[in-house]
Amino acid sequence: QVQLVESGGGLVQAGGSLRLSCTDSGSTFSRRNMGWFRQAPGKEREFVAAITWGDARPYYADSVKGRFTISRENAKNTVYLQMNSLKSEDTAVYYCTAAGGIFSSAQGRAMGDGVQYTFWGQGTQVTVSS
Repeated sequence: QVQLVESGGGLVQAGGSLRLSCTDSGSTFSRRNMGWFRQAPGKEREFVAAITWGDARPYYADSVKGRFTISRENAKNTVYLQMNSLKSEDTAVYYCTAAGGIFSSAQGRAMGDGVQYTFWGQGTQVTVSS
């Protein structure tokens, strides 16, 4: 059973940093691709970052490349999203997600496709004030 709980959201000034954490209480974390998506008010959910299960290869949306870093710590069943140089347009609810299958061979553009992700956390609010 995959159960994802996010933490670390909050209010920060533009240019500041936050680190989001997502912990899975299940036993298959190390075998699943993990991702972060976000949804701003009135907008559709969008891909932010993802990381593969095997070699921890990261993938990023163009809008966050160079500012955000995704990482995982399998010993703690936790995936992180370090967000630096935050902008007002980063304001959104951020969702952690886990792939529905284990040992996935997905890579490249597929890592940003919401179709592969089955399990979602409850979301954590990130608000960036300008």
